[in-house]
Amino acid sequence: MPIFSCEEAINEFEVLTRDAERVQQDTLKRILELNANAEYLKHFGLNGRMDVQSYKSCIPLCVHSDLEPYIQRIADGDSSPLLTGEPITSLSLSSGTTQGKPKFVPFTDELLENTLQISQTSYAFRNREYPIGKGKKALQFVYSSKQVETKGGIHATTATTNLYKRPRYKEGMKDMQTQCCSPDEVVFSPDFNQSLYCHLLYGLIYSDEIQQVFAPFAHSLVGAFQRFEEVWEDLCADIRDGVLSEKITVPSIREAVAKILKPNPELADSIQKKCMSLSNWYGVIPALWPNAKYVYGIMTGSMEPYLKKLRHYAGQLPLISADYGASEGWVGANISPTVPPEQVTYAVLPQTGYFEFIPLEKPKAEEMENSASIHYIESDPVGLTEVEIGKIYEVVMTTFGGLYRYRLGDVVKIAGFHNSTPELQFICRRSLVLSINIDKNTEKDLQLAVEEAAKLLEAEKVEIMDFTSSIEKSSDPGRYVIFWELSSDANEDVLQSCANCLDLAFLDAGYLGSRKIKTIGPLELRILKKGTFKEILDHFLTLGGAVSQFKTPRFVNPLNIKVLQILKSNTTKSYFSTAYGL
Repeated sequence: MPIFSCEEAINEFEVLTRDAERVQQDTLKRILELNANAEYLKHFGLNGRMDVQSYKSCIPLCVHSDLEPYIQRIADGDSSPLLTGEPITSLSLSSGTTQGKPKFVPFTDELLENTLQISQTSYAFRNREYPIGKGKKALQFVYSSKQVETKGGIHATTATTNLYKRPRYKEGMKDMQTQCCSPDEVVFSPDFNQSLYCHLLYGLIYSDEIQQVFAPFAHSLVGAFQRFEEVWEDLCADIRDGVLSEKITVPSIREAVAKILKPNPELADSIQKKCMSLSNWYGVIPALWPNAKYVYGIMTGSMEPYLKKLRHYAGQLPLISADYGASEGWVGANISPTVPPEQVTYAVLPQTGYFEFIPLEKPKAEEMENSASIHYIESDPVGLTEVEIGKIYEVVMTTFGGLYRYRLGDVVKIAGFHNSTPELQFICRRSLVLSINIDKNTEKDLQLAVEEAAKLLEAEKVEIMDFTSSIEKSSDPGRYVIFWELSSDANEDVLQSCANCLDLAFLDAGYLGSRKIKTIGPLELRILKKGTFKEILDHFLTLGGAVSQFKTPRFVNPLNIKVLQILKSNTTKSYFSTAYGL
């Protein structure tokens, strides 16, 4: 494998983005050449044509449900070319945290190569600002999931596990000086808690060599250091005595740790001294890993609520948001690593797929609303280089892995251009979160409402550890239900005020009107026991998911009975809004 060069990666990116339109045409042609005999393309009469106009006129826009019959046939063992020219031998499982049911997505060698391409591009730009020393390590909180075999003998697991199982990926990451300090025995452990403990242990043992701290999602980073607060003394004891805690029972992990864990009282004392000197764990990451250059992971969208706590742990270390993609494929790279996560944009790599954008406009009556509206008027999709700065779009992607004109469901804003490729700002998932009748509120609307209400808890020195929502239609009128897990108890009057604040913070015209005429009932705020979201995580793991893939569902579908049961059984208090009168 050629040695990776940051300078060459940046130069290649500059060349490809200077004429993004031509690269897009070439990319689509290559995708269609590779998959020319796919049944899906033949079904719509493309008949070997490879130009953009024929492709758009023949192949309709689609969502995952349109592809499910083909993917199910693949899972059942049909080896004929259904979505791709070559048989698909691996499937990735999406999280399934909202609906309660994971979905299959094809995983191909081309997706692996795209992952490396986008990782190399963003790493090159990061390394220009925050150089990583040769041979240094990364503290990576990554976890595999169990692999299942479909009826047809196809291996299905999470995208993260599919990547980490492939030598090509591990070699590529090692070449970029982003080698995980933990061995495979820890990454592929069947027990998440034991894996997390040992990630921390390896990180401490190699503390002087760690130059970056990473997890796929911001919440995984926050969860790791919340766990560290609980087990740091045990970790110190392991390092001091050179003996792994008896709580770690997986034989393969114990065998791996035994190779590097030796008595080191000096390191244990240093860790203990640093931990005891911290004020409420502020700056624990740079304190224990003094050579770390930054903290890295996906920090946009549903991860934004975790940034306050993550900044607390990171102190003055930069937080850098990871690249923009989904289980289906990659969209853009973060080439501006010094920009805060809340303002990050992603430059689309025109060679990783064929991209279209559906223009979205709010109806005239809603243009002045502050809500993240989903009442959009759609126009015909435009190409990558045809988008306009300041306007919003839904992303459509065609991938090498057989997803054709696939609506990703993400709303993005065009923040600018790098050469001729657009830089996207992620706005929100387009999918509906909260709706009872004519009201429509998105995940972003929910996040803004929670952030507004959280201000009332600051005087109490209480934090919202995590949150979700649902709708309650068992009584008439239906109502919104918001669930909070708090760091400690809060004053009853304050929590009542929080319920009122949440109710008033939803600015969607349909919601405001419905509340005023009482066709939607008072919002209900439910307070949960500590550990409730950990219980939801455990349930997710039983479905075959991985911790590194898990995202707290911001809306729990009424059909997701098990998660709703967990929330209901862990509710300790309930507060109904009086904001619109009783």
